[in-house]
Amino acid sequence: MEAQIKPRLTVAEYLAFEAQSEIKHEYIDGELYAVTGGTDNHSRIAASVIITLGIQLSGSDCYVYTSDMRVKVDHARYVYPDVSVGCGQARHEDDGETSLLNPVVVFEVTSPSSRVRDHGLKRALYQRVPSIEAYLVIDQHAAHVDVNRRIAGEWRSTSYVGLDAAISLEALGCELPLAQIYQGIVIDA
Repeated sequence: MEAQIKPRLTVAEYLAFEAQSEIKHEYIDGELYAVTGGTDNHSRIAASVIITLGIQLSGSDCYVYTSDMRVKVDHARYVYPDVSVGCGQARHEDDGETSLLNPVVVFEVTSPSSRVRDHGLKRALYQRVPSIEAYLVIDQHAAHVDVNRRIAGEWRSTSYVGLDAAISLEALGCELPLAQIYQGIVIDA
């Protein structure tokens, strides 16, 4: 029995499909990946990040995006970070302003099903975007955040563990305390 080959979409086909779709899809090298809903923890953690950063960035030239803002990684890859932050003039690929070209910091809240992808493929993709200075992977079950920073052209990773930890986001001029990210979340001991 022959394996059925799934046709790959062109970027134009993907963008047209996505504009009509009721659910979001990431696009990697011609293939679509549905972006499905998250858990209670996932949603609350992403909201806490948005609120915390939004308050600290108020009055600055930086702005926070929800997971509805698509990020164009390169000519054949589009993803939807859980949270992203841009600074200065937002640049978009299209007139509909649906594909951001210049995020500065991106966040993924990981789950057991997305952990490998968030730490592997997504990290590699985000590191290809010249404007991105930091990529944070937030665990939704433990007070643990992995921060990947671009420092002098090199990527360095640091882990922050425990509710007493705080992440300095130099690219944004603010700080993200883990106690605020995980406020009200029941986490594993």
